[in-house]
Amino acid sequence: MRIVSLLPAATEICFALGLGNDVVGVSPECDYPPAARRLPALSRALLDYEGKSSAETSRMVGERLASGRALYEIDEEGLRTARPDLILTQGLCEVCAPAADNVRSMAAQIPTKPEVVSLDPHSLNDILGDIRRVGAACHVEDTADSVVVGLQARMDAVGERAAKVRERPKALCLEWLEPPFVAGHWVPEMVDLAGGMDVLGRAGQKSVRVDPKTIALSAADVAVLMPCGFHIDRARKEAARVATIPGWRDLPAVRRDHVWLVDASSYFNRPGPRVVDGLEILAHILHPETFPKTWTSRDLQRWTG
Repeated sequence: MRIVSLLPAATEICFALGLGNDVVGVSPECDYPPAARRLPALSRALLDYEGKSSAETSRMVGERLASGRALYEIDEEGLRTARPDLILTQGLCEVCAPAADNVRSMAAQIPTKPEVVSLDPHSLNDILGDIRRVGAACHVEDTADSVVVGLQARMDAVGERAAKVRERPKALCLEWLEPPFVAGHWVPEMVDLAGGMDVLGRAGQKSVRVDPKTIALSAADVAVLMPCGFHIDRARKEAARVATIPGWRDLPAVRRDHVWLVDASSYFNRPGPRVVDGLEILAHILHPETFPKTWTSRDLQRWTG
């Protein structure tokens, strides 16, 4: 089977299912596992975000969407050359990848008439379901079941240990820093499973922009900065922007040095297998005595601003 994955999470799923040799094209953001970086990129972003701040990036994206213009372009000739049997895309976020409708329209013009599977998860269970969907589309159902069982076991282990903690810290998870957005979809569910209470995010719902005053009134015990699409180095460069939020320094999380940076791109934003690593990272942040596993500075860092 020849697979084109236009979504980093889908690429990770393919490799987790042992389908790496079947993937013949990816998106520019598909950077894991390292082998994915060597595959031809068949889409490209139409905006240049390099060196842009969070605020500037938000402005550029907002203006582009308001004008009805696309944020991504598919390499039509490259797609034809790839001769895919299956194209994996998404409809969850118009900022993250080519729109599913555009992909279907282009796929209909390819001689191989590839199947298009759109992954649109809103919860941890949806993510596991998408792994099974990819497995079914690629005829590796048994492998997908095995991967899902392993991930579910790790999630259950976190939940069982976290259920025994005496206190559940109030957690503030910011998915964008300027303007501030709180993380939605599966992140509040991860916080709950890891033994915390997400004070502003809503499980299964979109990430939303939040008023700075609301952040100040959240009284969060822990703050986790997980800007969408950022690995930890870029998150650290952008982190100072939250310190300008009125009342930020009065948050219990800030006063007690419980503000954390994480590799959001790897473990939180992408609905793929490594979101379970993100769950384990959150559990360590919220309850380090119960979850003492040592993580590297590439995964998480305490930020004192």
